[in-house]
Amino acid sequence: MLHLHSASSERWMAQVDRNLKDILIDHAHCEQKAAATAMNLMFDYVENEDLCREMSAIVTEELEHFQLVVDLIKARGIRFYKMKPGTYGRKLKELGRRQEPHKAVDHLLIAALIEARSCERFVLLRDHLQDQQLSDFYGSLYESEARHHSTYVRLAKHYASEEDVNTRLEELAAAEAAIIEVGCELPRVHS
Repeated sequence: MLHLHSASSERWMAQVDRNLKDILIDHAHCEQKAAATAMNLMFDYVENEDLCREMSAIVTEELEHFQLVVDLIKARGIRFYKMKPGTYGRKLKELGRRQEPHKAVDHLLIAALIEARSCERFVLLRDHLQDQQLSDFYGSLYESEARHHSTYVRLAKHYASEEDVNTRLEELAAAEAAIIEVGCELPRVHS
């Protein structure tokens, strides 16, 4: 269902164990970026009523998640601050084609893969963290990430045939797996 070609490594789990504070702060930033991505899609494809309706709902949900994460880190006495982003998102976006309608397909499928990886990582956090509050929190989020993933994949089919979307999704998923394999030295949700 999530179209991922790899599972997260022990390397990432070690980053979580050593740098949970940074993972939490980055998670808040990820929710902001997810809302911004959905908002940008609304601006770029304003003529697509279905896309705009779905993106509006995603923007609202991502901003709610952002506030939940900020409240959670604040309650733990952690200061929220700007962080240097990891390399994952940039590397994925570099794979996107520049000409329409391929640009729309890739933008939507890249967003879908980011949501899928978030979903996978939230399940890992739910199952790994000893802190029951955090475990419950991540358990409450993964379903929305999976739903966003399927929404983005479905919307990509507005711009190309199902066969073309599925082929491109497989290509991008293979590239995403390679990016995850290399990883990032910064402890991030997608490192």
